[in-house]
Amino acid sequence: MTANYPPPLDPVPLRAQFPALQQIVSGQTAVYLDGPGGTQTPQSVIDAISQALTLGISNQGGPFLASIRTDAIVQAARAAIADLYNARNPEEIIFGQNMTSLTFAISRAIAQTWQPGDEIIVTRLDHDANISPWRLAAADRGVTVRWLDFDPTDCTLRLDTLPDLLNARTRLLAISFASNAVGTITDVRRAAQMAHAAGAQVYVDAVHYAPHDLIDVQALDCDFLAASVYKFFGGHVGALYGRYELLDALPAYKVRPAPAKPAGKWETGTQSFESLAGVTAAVNYLAAISGAAETRRQQLVQAMARIKAYEMGLSDYFLRRATAVAGLKVYGITDVERLAERTPTFAISLAGYTPEEVATRLGAQGIYVWHGHYYAVAVMERLGLLDKGGLVRIGFVHYNTYAEADRVLAALAQLAAERS
Repeated sequence: MTANYPPPLDPVPLRAQFPALQQIVSGQTAVYLDGPGGTQTPQSVIDAISQALTLGISNQGGPFLASIRTDAIVQAARAAIADLYNARNPEEIIFGQNMTSLTFAISRAIAQTWQPGDEIIVTRLDHDANISPWRLAAADRGVTVRWLDFDPTDCTLRLDTLPDLLNARTRLLAISFASNAVGTITDVRRAAQMAHAAGAQVYVDAVHYAPHDLIDVQALDCDFLAASVYKFFGGHVGALYGRYELLDALPAYKVRPAPAKPAGKWETGTQSFESLAGVTAAVNYLAAISGAAETRRQQLVQAMARIKAYEMGLSDYFLRRATAVAGLKVYGITDVERLAERTPTFAISLAGYTPEEVATRLGAQGIYVWHGHYYAVAVMERLGLLDKGGLVRIGFVHYNTYAEADRVLAALAQLAAERS
């Protein structure tokens, strides 16, 4: 597609809600292009977390005001994520420290249903949080791990080869909705259909996808889906969806007595209740981007469509101008006609510089980008870059502007000129 300018979403009034985006570094406003590692938070989220602590919260289940307030915070957060994911029931939402911790916990429980000789499938496009928990669980149970590869030319998952890996012994497919390293979006619905036809369950890592596009677990027909709220403008807490009947039937590793409802059954120990107050505020922030709609889910549908359209415009703008920077290579999908298949996250290299040198030089100018493997270890291994320092990751979200894209491109061009 060709982007339409001006974009359908105006980031300026939204940016005003983010205190961190107003910071000055080296005489200029800081440019946060580190969103794939964690986004900044709007004032409404900060206020919600602060208010929860200021008013006073206690543990759940008590017959007094502070505990009753906590119960309400938890219920509201569950309902908010259920709307964001389009879950059938708020009891299908589980909170934890982050996606990684939740995946380790659920993988340990699911693995109890496996037998020696069973098989699971992981992908080389995933963050290691959706690889290592399953590989370790498989090793404990004598289960074979099979790998679904990606095409290194555009970093798209080879779903055409998935049927060759699936068989009657396959118990689980662990798959990423979007690559946190190179931005590729995967057709999870298609993958889930193939996996279910073989009798396998599907576990989706939606951490990188969540801030960029609409999640609908019912449409995906996945069995589990996990994300971390600090990747979509909230605090540091993870949120897992699981089919009610699966959460109800699986044995949870938990202290006694386990609550009867599936959600509480899976939440080990005391949760970060103030963070859960921020969860609701983060979802409400996203919903408010939509404008008018009858329900929060409808608001989220509209809001994520606006965000997607704006970010595709940013991607178009960045990619077209990146070609003018000498020695700059962008990994993944670079065809501007295929922007719907990627997030605005770009893994790059710059001739004559290590990734660390690029990130350091940009950081000195107040332009924040990541370098290395970003825990997408299998991606960097497949690209032959793990032992070479990985890549530089430039990650836009909807609060980033075209002017910020110009700043990072100009800074990269200056670095290229210095080496030439």
